[in-house]
Amino acid sequence: MTEKKVIAVVGATGGQGGGLVRAILEDVDSPFTVRALTRDTSSDKARQLADAGAQVVRADVTDEASLVEALTGAHSAYLVTDFWQHMSAEREKRDAAGLARAARAAGLEHVIWSTLEDTRDYIPVDEHRMPTLQGGYNVPHFDAKAEANRYFTEAGVPVTFLQTTFYWENLLGPLAPRRGEDGRLVLALPMADSELAGIAAQDIGRTAYGIFTRGSEFVGRTVSIAGEHLTGADMAERLTKVLGEEVTYVPLPFEALRGSGGPGAVEMANMFQFYAEVPQFVAARDLHLVRSLNPRLQTFEEWAAAHKDGLAGA
Repeated sequence: MTEKKVIAVVGATGGQGGGLVRAILEDVDSPFTVRALTRDTSSDKARQLADAGAQVVRADVTDEASLVEALTGAHSAYLVTDFWQHMSAEREKRDAAGLARAARAAGLEHVIWSTLEDTRDYIPVDEHRMPTLQGGYNVPHFDAKAEANRYFTEAGVPVTFLQTTFYWENLLGPLAPRRGEDGRLVLALPMADSELAGIAAQDIGRTAYGIFTRGSEFVGRTVSIAGEHLTGADMAERLTKVLGEEVTYVPLPFEALRGSGGPGAVEMANMFQFYAEVPQFVAARDLHLVRSLNPRLQTFEEWAAAHKDGLAGA
């Protein structure tokens, strides 16, 4: 019997990594087994993964030695950083550089790096179309990840660049439909009439699994993913169907979000402006390719039906 190859998953208790861990565990004929990397092996989520059959080991993206130890012996790895823990572009790049060095030291045969486009390739900062943040970024959590791509290339890591997108789970928080004074549900997004490329977080992991199962085919390539491309009006129409009551889409001005005062509000507004004004972002995401890698890819309506309680409005 051929021994199964190990896929190590950074951020295994998060949405992306958790989706990959579950995809591996749910495939009884998988040629892979999974090593779940997490900072806290005693957390409820880590224990749930262990109970489901994952090998759970401690590793921290800020501790390169722990990463090398956790990655050693694995065939492949899924690597992701969490910008929102610190909200620093420089820290994001530093963590990514450590991941690239650890992947090289461990001798991995295939790495998927979860990344995003560099918005400055489409909206130069000297155009001043949006506020410049952290000394030279439009959207730091996009731009820093894109800058970090070179660390993997320069280290000679056999890498696939997986360009992700907007999580539909964002609609379960401050962006969720809200009831107006008249009691009606309103979906307010700063997207004007443009399409938003969205995806369920677990489908990012499932799609990554599809890439791993194709062997070396995607090494050296960029794969840009989404679950569906929808306007705000499209999303409201589907929410109306799922919730059984009318949901109205209201285009929120970018400046209204920037002025809301919430943590990261300016960055989020810049992100939505990039989504709305750069059609190349949607065009880069071939849904047929994504579905070929992840046949279980959820539509927005399917995702919304599974999260109906969180979308019912305050």
